[in-house]
Amino acid sequence: MGSRDGVSQKRPTIESVQRVFFIVGPTATGKSEIAAEIARRLGAEIISADAFQIYRGLDRLTAKPEKTTLAKAPHHLLSAVSLSEEMNVEKFRAAAVEAIRDIHARGKHAIVAGGSGLYLKALTHGLSQLPGASRELRGELVQATAEELFARLRELDPDSAERIDRKNKQRLVRAVEVCLLSGRPFSAQRTKWGNTRSTPDGVFVFRERAELYQRIDRRVEKMFAEGVVEEVRALRDLGSTAEKALGLREIHALLAGESSETECIATIQQATRRYAKRQLTWFQGQDNFEPLNLSSHGGPEAIELIAQNARLAFAQRDV
Repeated sequence: MGSRDGVSQKRPTIESVQRVFFIVGPTATGKSEIAAEIARRLGAEIISADAFQIYRGLDRLTAKPEKTTLAKAPHHLLSAVSLSEEMNVEKFRAAAVEAIRDIHARGKHAIVAGGSGLYLKALTHGLSQLPGASRELRGELVQATAEELFARLRELDPDSAERIDRKNKQRLVRAVEVCLLSGRPFSAQRTKWGNTRSTPDGVFVFRERAELYQRIDRRVEKMFAEGVVEEVRALRDLGSTAEKALGLREIHALLAGESSETECIATIQQATRRYAKRQLTWFQGQDNFEPLNLSSHGGPEAIELIAQNARLAFAQRDV
């Protein structure tokens, strides 16, 4: 999956995701293991909807599924792009739809599993069309240096300037171009949803807050026990998206001698709990999927319930 110059003008249609079953929810819920088991039972394949597990490397930091989990079914968009590549909603949607179409073309069913809300909504709702390129304006912009383009973007759209790779001239040109042609910030348009909305089948899995927080704390402790500090120490050429991975800043501070390991673990645990709380709020505000409390339904029971729903959804789609 290569990088692109700005937003693709050829947008994937939304029909592909109407034949997909979604398993979504906050981090540390156990959705990856549930999705893999259901995919194994149904002969389906999994599309990961995680903004950071899509990167090669960061396996421990992003808590990628264990090898035993991955062995249960083919997984797509895990370790799919280099750490230096900038990712966004549009790129993810294009890659996910391509993977879904490939799965369907082989006569298989697709399950999307993840917790990155914007990525998931891009699949279920689509994205609005951005302005096309202007030959005259682009000809003017490409004459500028990356530093000049970044300064201009910072004036037009400070939010995009904070996130963009200031050395990526092609991205800078497109961001400034969109701002000037539309009269609106590029950042506001990157997550603007399209008018077409699918009616996806799926489930929103969650746990009671206390149980979820305990699972998060244990997972962070396991990350450190398995060598996440050495994993981060070895990282090179991080792009502007990958460097936002949860826990990365805290471990860099540990490596710089600015905190102890105990303090670093506690800080990452707290940051992850806050992230999970934001995810819960996001998914509770969506009406796409049926909620299922995993604290009230044990693992085998939850898997059976979700598998039945997925089997029914796939059967209806195949009619």
